[in-house]
Amino acid sequence: MGERERLLDPVARMSEVLFGLIMVLTFTGTLDVASAGNEDVRTLLIGTIGCNFAWGVVDAVMYLISELTERGRNLVTVRAVQAAATPEQAHQVIADALPPVVASLMTNSELESLRRGLLAMRAVPARPSLERNDWFRALAIFLLVFLSTFPVVVPFMIFNEVQLAMRASNAVAITLLFGVGYVLARYAGFRPILTGTSMVVLGVVLVAIAIALGG
Repeated sequence: MGERERLLDPVARMSEVLFGLIMVLTFTGTLDVASAGNEDVRTLLIGTIGCNFAWGVVDAVMYLISELTERGRNLVTVRAVQAAATPEQAHQVIADALPPVVASLMTNSELESLRRGLLAMRAVPARPSLERNDWFRALAIFLLVFLSTFPVVVPFMIFNEVQLAMRASNAVAITLLFGVGYVLARYAGFRPILTGTSMVVLGVVLVAIAIALGG
């Protein structure tokens, strides 16, 4: 259940959607509506889809690397606890591996309970490995980044008039950015309308910075 909850984590999902949106907006934001023709729109579509495909792959691979590294670090912690010369040394290893807020709340008896549980572990793998669910989560990350492209570029496939397509595309992008902020606000207990509006502003600023820097 924990693995599934992690896959469906709203923060992770919305972060990937936001990333994909910013990537596609750096393309549409540079299109010159006044002079753009069919060839320009075609180039835009190919570039946008290709870029988000590539970055979806990169993001998915980085996720797998992160998971593998985290599991490797966990194995290092387990071995350090099992090899500790004294219970106090093991307690310190455990405390260092925990988030600072959590570690500050742990009592000696709780640390000792964790130490005994780690000492009782016998089937400690020799090296970290990826599981099937990790590949599913990586695929989900790729799809979130890649598919977030399409709502913004679909207007350019539907409308022949570039100016109308750009207006529709911008409207879709603003709606999606607002939706990302709204979902995050509901998850974190913020004000949905304010957070959604702030996400639109943040998205526009990030896109402007990316375009200015040649992104």
